[in-house]
Amino acid sequence: MRVLITAGGTSEKIDNVRSITNHSTGRLGCLIAEKFLNRQVTVDYVTTAQAKHPVENKYLHSYEIASTQELTQQLQQLLQKNQYSAVIHSMAVSDFTPAQTFSQENFLEEINHLFKEKNRPLDKEDLAQLTTTTTSDEKKISSDTEQLYLVLEKTPKVIQLIKQIQPETLLVGFKLLVDVSKQSLIATARESMKNNQADYILANDLAKITEEQHIGYFIDRKGQILGEKHTKEDLAILIAETILSQNASSYRR
Repeated sequence: MRVLITAGGTSEKIDNVRSITNHSTGRLGCLIAEKFLNRQVTVDYVTTAQAKHPVENKYLHSYEIASTQELTQQLQQLLQKNQYSAVIHSMAVSDFTPAQTFSQENFLEEINHLFKEKNRPLDKEDLAQLTTTTTSDEKKISSDTEQLYLVLEKTPKVIQLIKQIQPETLLVGFKLLVDVSKQSLIATARESMKNNQADYILANDLAKITEEQHIGYFIDRKGQILGEKHTKEDLAILIAETILSQNASSYRR
C-alpha cells in the first residue's frame, strides 16, 4: 500500500526576500503520516521546510516544496510515477499568488499612462493589461516607498489535478472556514467534496482550533458525518483507520 500526503502551507514570493504565506503548521498531516508509517505503509510526504516533518522511517519519502506552482509540479510527477491507494491533501494551498508589484510612484505612472492612452474610464480589461504587460526587475522591493501596490492572481485548484491523473485513488480533502456555524461548515465541505471529486473531506473551523483542541468533522462521499473528533491525534487516527479499512475491503474483493 502506498499513500500520498501533503501537509503544511504554501508560500508565494513577492520578491526575493518577501512572501505571502499562511499559518499552517502541518502537524495534522504529520500525525496522519505517522499512523500509516506505524502500519508499514509507504508514504510519499509533500511538505514545506517550515512545516512539521515525521521522524525518519524506511517507509517515508519526503519532498519539500514552497509555492503552489512547485506543489503542482511535484504532485504531477508523483501521480504519474506511482499508483496510490489514497491521496490525503491536507496542505493549505494559497488561493492567490503575486502577479505584479508597484511602488506608489510606479503605480501612479502606469495608471496615468494607461488613462491617457485610452482617454476614457478604465475597465477590468485595462487593469489586466496593466498587470500583464508591466514587468519588474526588482529582486528586492525598496522599503523607501510609502505605499506598495500588490496585484494577486488566482491560483489553479491543485486538488482537482489528483482525480484527473488517478481517478481510482481515494481522495481526502480538507475544508477550513473561520467562525461559522456547524451547519454552514458542513454544507460548504460537502460542496467542496463534490467539486473536487473527493471521497472524504475533513471540515474544520479555525475558531475551534487551538494548541490543545482541533474540532473536525470527517464526511464521506454520501455527505454523512463519519465522526466528530476534538484533537489532532484523534482526527489522524480516524482518517488513517478509515483509509486502511477501505483499502483492506477493496483488496478482499
